[in-house]
Amino acid sequence: MRVITGTAKGRKLITVEGTELVRPTLDSVKEAMFSTIQFEISDAAVLDLFAGSGQLGIEAISRGAKHCFFVDSAGESIKTIRQNLASVKFEEFASVVQKPFSAFLKMTAETFDIAFLDPPYRHGLLGKALPLLEPKMSERGIIICEHECECNLPKQLGRFSVSKVLHHRGLDITVYRIPESKEE
Repeated sequence: MRVITGTAKGRKLITVEGTELVRPTLDSVKEAMFSTIQFEISDAAVLDLFAGSGQLGIEAISRGAKHCFFVDSAGESIKTIRQNLASVKFEEFASVVQKPFSAFLKMTAETFDIAFLDPPYRHGLLGKALPLLEPKMSERGIIICEHECECNLPKQLGRFSVSKVLHHRGLDITVYRIPESKEE
């Protein structure tokens, strides 16, 4: 697992060992995600929810995001995120929070421009997290969900609508955006 591009390009990251709940995102999937938002990362406030090793948030910082909140409930994930942030020297651009996703989303006063959600598969966590996340997103917000193909996500989520679904090697990436208003 490595950082694909940006200021930390090529730097290796470690992954959380010994748990089936953490699946590192493949480089090809990560590249597909980031090509969708490549011109919107600069100065963005980012949320890496269900962060695991923190690779999605670290990739965003490497590409110019101003700050990322890394949220995970597992102590081993938090330890790994901190090690990865230290290895790429991104600590000053990060907040690492060990909390269940619902507790974090209910308590935070932060607003996010980009949110990555890559929860453990087949636990129904996206369906629980998305309604809590939607009010925490800015008007330029983008929500990116990595999930198993069988997961049926809503087409509409408050102000947001599905703008794109990418199919990639047995998983889907669903991207939500606020639709542009049409001038008449």
